[in-house]
Amino acid sequence: MDGAAQTGDRQRDVPVRVSAEYQGRPGDIARGRELARRFLARVRAAQGAPVSDRAVEVVQLVVSELLTNACKYAPGPSLVDLELTGDRVEVTVWDSQPVLPVAETADPGRVGRHGLEIVMAVCQSFEVHREPVGKRMRAAVGLADHLNETAALGQPA
Repeated sequence: MDGAAQTGDRQRDVPVRVSAEYQGRPGDIARGRELARRFLARVRAAQGAPVSDRAVEVVQLVVSELLTNACKYAPGPSLVDLELTGDRVEVTVWDSQPVLPVAETADPGRVGRHGLEIVMAVCQSFEVHREPVGKRMRAAVGLADHLNETAALGQPA
């Protein structure tokens, strides 16, 4: 669903929120990433908002990780909501599994099961809430990239 905003005397379409339902089928995770990419491209175009390339990549990563967990561990459908809230985008994924995810301790020797750990490392905030049916995971990603590339690689700026 898209909203509209007034700019001077003209009205522009401003994508405020987009939602999609997935069934855990092959290709759903790729479709979720594409949903995020298109949404942020529309945010850039409609608002001239400072959406960094890094933010686009991070939002796609977060959608991919949360949707992968939903498809892998929860029976039935899952929902993805992307919502523009000021200078960030909130990624919300609902699934039917009531068990709350827990990030495992860092273990460079472990193969797999790093998704939640990664999401928590790249987001401004992350929270999980149990719902009457299932759970809702919400992560916030800043749209402007305040780090130069050297700092983003873990080296001093």
